[in-house]
Amino acid sequence: MNSITESFKSNPIHDLNNIIPLDFKTLNKLPDSHKWTDHPIANSFTVGSVPIINLSDPDAISLIRHACEKWGVFQVTNHGIPLNLLKQVELQTLRLFSLPVDQKLSALRSPDGITGYGQPRISTFFPKLMWSEGFSMMGSPIEHATKLWPHQQDHQANFCNIMEEYQKEMKKESEKIFKLMVESLGGTLDEVEWLKPTMSCKDPQTLLQLNSYPVCTDSDFGCAMGFAPHTDSSFLRVLYQSTTTMALQIFRDNIGWMPVHPISGALVVNVGDLMHILSNGQFNSVLHRVLVNNTHPRVSAAYFYGPPRDVKISPLINLIDHDHPPLFCPVSWKELLDAKAKHFNKGLELFRNDIVTAK
Repeated sequence: MNSITESFKSNPIHDLNNIIPLDFKTLNKLPDSHKWTDHPIANSFTVGSVPIINLSDPDAISLIRHACEKWGVFQVTNHGIPLNLLKQVELQTLRLFSLPVDQKLSALRSPDGITGYGQPRISTFFPKLMWSEGFSMMGSPIEHATKLWPHQQDHQANFCNIMEEYQKEMKKESEKIFKLMVESLGGTLDEVEWLKPTMSCKDPQTLLQLNSYPVCTDSDFGCAMGFAPHTDSSFLRVLYQSTTTMALQIFRDNIGWMPVHPISGALVVNVGDLMHILSNGQFNSVLHRVLVNNTHPRVSAAYFYGPPRDVKISPLINLIDHDHPPLFCPVSWKELLDAKAKHFNKGLELFRNDIVTAK
């Protein structure tokens, strides 16, 4: 993976505030600003299939550990989230991104904000722009919904009700999967200080990101990039993706890019940077990207689950001994995000104990 991560820039190239969103529906030719043909990571990919885990399987815990160690990603079935709710989230996402550009810009994310409409934040680290758009929320999106549908209160209510219900269900699902991950490492949630039921107990930090990857009629597969290669900073990300097209890919050392095949009703779970730290490097934070094609649009809903932003995360105690020293120094999600905002995927390396000690 070093050859790929070395191609990332250490300093931002674009100013995100000056990137003008495209009206994808009016374009019949791929702009030069979005052509990735000369980029070293816009290449072919290998076939294969990531692990699929039935959460009702009595061996689910051991299967999750194997998937996290060897792949950094897996798909789950029998997760308990109603298929109808998933379809409603997909419908509302399509409705949101089908709005006119000017209407979407009314809910534009502020320069220092977290929620609202906008371009991928990692756009600043790449010489070319991405063929996608996103909308983020934490809790109720009512503030933005009133701007998106100023004269349609029924649309506002439907969008907010479904997104709030989905976040509630995804929080429970993420907590369940997080617990299984910790148990697969031989630990318990009692070791996770901020989850202990005390007066100082803090809630986890979560974010729901809706993504749209429009059809690109002037695109060969790999020419336009929907979402450039990156790792997630959270403990884990739970993704629901539309089944219309295969676009999400993961990178595996010595193998290359592999597709994550859409499975009806399944959820994609991937390991994030903080889980890599918590597992003392046993679980791999997976590099992933999204391509686009010229026949089918794609939408997804990505739910990020992590600790309170100011809580220090370090390897589980049971994973540390004389032969297995902690690989990372304690770091908060906020500190990790700040480092990645400056150094992108190299930000995690700054918290390795060997690097900190060398300083």
